[in-house]
Parts: sequence; structure tokens; C-alpha cells
Amino acid sequence: MNARTEPAEAEPDAITRPPLLREFLLVAGLFLVYKLGRQLATGHTADAFRNAHRVWDLERTLHLPHETAVQSALLHGDALVHLANTYYATVHFPATLAFLVWLYLSRPAHYVWARRVLAVVTSAALVLPFVFPLAPPRMLTGTGLVDTARVYGPSVYGPPSSDHLSNQFAAMPSLHFGWALMVAIGLIAATRSRLRWLWLLHPLITLLVIVGTANHYWLDAIVATAMLGVALAVVHPPKRTSSTAGRGARRLAPKEPVLVGAGR
Repeated sequence: MNARTEPAEAEPDAITRPPLLREFLLVAGLFLVYKLGRQLATGHTADAFRNAHRVWDLERTLHLPHETAVQSALLHGDALVHLANTYYATVHFPATLAFLVWLYLSRPAHYVWARRVLAVVTSAALVLPFVFPLAPPRMLTGTGLVDTARVYGPSVYGPPSSDHLSNQFAAMPSLHFGWALMVAIGLIAATRSRLRWLWLLHPLITLLVIVGTANHYWLDAIVATAMLGVALAVVHPPKRTSSTAGRGARRLAPKEPVLVGAGR
């Protein structure tokens, strides 16, 4: 009997979960760069308002929906506009952080991919305020838009002249929308549920909120989508296997060797 051993057909290995401390520092650094990087692009008020009028006129030339139509729907009730302001102020960072934490614990391969995509998009987004500072639509006069956060609350911004925690003239691109869209795409890619497409409601609601509260133009979201598309084209997702979608992230145990020719 000529028996020899051959390993069974190997399955793709699951990516080992990255070291927690290193990932904490990387993600914390990403958020810090996001906040501090925008601060470096302050001091272009005149250009920001000129660009705002250009964006507003371009949207009308392109026949994009008018931002006032979305805001009018919100202003039908104080509770609705207050809810929209709260969503804008409180969901952006926690939702993205929860997304990364869940991927880290459950889908390490997708976590590494999503973290890289977010890093690319965020880094690229920090360049635009230097070359194209942009005042948000709530600051434009003659548009009929209301600064809903200031009027109805809650607001995350103070007067631009004294607000040292954020650059209010960095409206383009909208990372609120870009990150929300990546959260939805990441969860759709990392899960198998038939209902996973409902995650697209997150960027949809975010889009209506950022426009309805007059914090962003439609073009801010369009530019964010384009930048995310480039990042997704550059940073490829992991292949879908039993270990990367739907069955946890444990490293696969090697199978017992199969005896080939044992029955001859």
C-alpha cells in the first residue's frame, strides 16, 4: 500500500486581529489629524465667502435640488429640526467609532481595510480647505436658509471669530457624509444579512440632515462621494470568506491531513 499524506485544500487564512494599543493610537491619531488639520486652514474668510457664492450659483446652473426645500420640510416642527440638529451634533463621531470597534472585534480583515480607506479620505479632505476654503450655506445671506442649530439648538459651533475648536470655513468635502457612506459600505461588505442594505439609510439620513440644517451644500456630499470612490478603488477590500464575513474572525484551525492512496 503506497500511502502518503497531503494537506487538504487550504482555506484562506483569517487576518490576525491587529494589536489593540497600536490600533487605538492609529485611530486616535486619525481623529486628531481631522480636528487639528482643519484648524491649520483657518484665516481665509473672504475667499470662503466668494467660493460659497460660486458653489451656490454652480448648483443652480446644474439644476440641483434647492437646499431650502429640504430645510422647509424640517421647519414644519420644532421637534423635527431639533432632532436633525442633535443628529448632526452627536452621531458623526460615535457611529464611526462604533463601526470601527465592531469591525475590529468581529471582522479584523474588514477593519484594516475600512481604517485605511477612512485614513485616505480624511487625509485628502484636509487638503481642500487650504486650496478651496468654503463657508457653509447657513452663513450666506439672501438664500432664505436659517442657521437651525443657532435658532433651535443644539449647536456645536460658536461665532466663527471666537470658535477655536473647528474651522467653519471647511465645508467641502462633507466628512459627515463621507464617513457615513463608508460606514454603510463597510457593514454591507462585512456582513451577509439580507437586510444589510438598510445600512444605506445612515448616509441618506446624514445627507438630509447636513443639507437641511444648512451646514453643507449638495456639492460637499458629491465631492466626498468622489473622494471615497477613489479611496475604495485604491484600497481593495478583503475577499469574502467564512472568516471575513459571517463567522467571526478566529484564525482557522488546520485540517487533519488526508491520506491519499490509503485504499489502493
